[in-house]
Amino acid sequence: MTQETGSIAGIPQLAPAQAYEVLSGGDAALVDVRTRAEWACVGLPDLSPIGAQPVLVEWQRYPDMTRNPAFVEQVLGALGDATPAKLLFLCRSGGRSQQAALSVAAALAEKGVACECCNVAEGFEGDLGPDNHRGGVNGWKVRGLPWVQS
Repeated sequence: MTQETGSIAGIPQLAPAQAYEVLSGGDAALVDVRTRAEWACVGLPDLSPIGAQPVLVEWQRYPDMTRNPAFVEQVLGALGDATPAKLLFLCRSGGRSQQAALSVAAALAEKGVACECCNVAEGFEGDLGPDNHRGGVNGWKVRGLPWVQS
């Protein structure tokens, strides 16, 4: 059974491998909240080995990084009538996805929908390394999880 690495403001924090395990178990979806530029230039989690696709909704819009005012509605719209038991949120390093998870969790609770929102704590690229670059310390890519780049 997957164990969470902790909780921040009531949002469970999952390491990338834990998140992939949850997604592999079914009845869960991954919401990638990075920008279109990040998806195109940095890559995307590849969930095809487990028969899934990430839900892509920007939390902030590139290039000015203003918050997407329709974020919650866009996520819920992408899910349709099939809200899974768990929604996992992913960004570059775990900060934006934490805020996104809090917003969606609040909206779902207000609607009376039972769904656990979790944060992928290390994100897709992870923390900055000693060289001030991402992608070498931790994160989805460094942990060897499937990903694709266009």
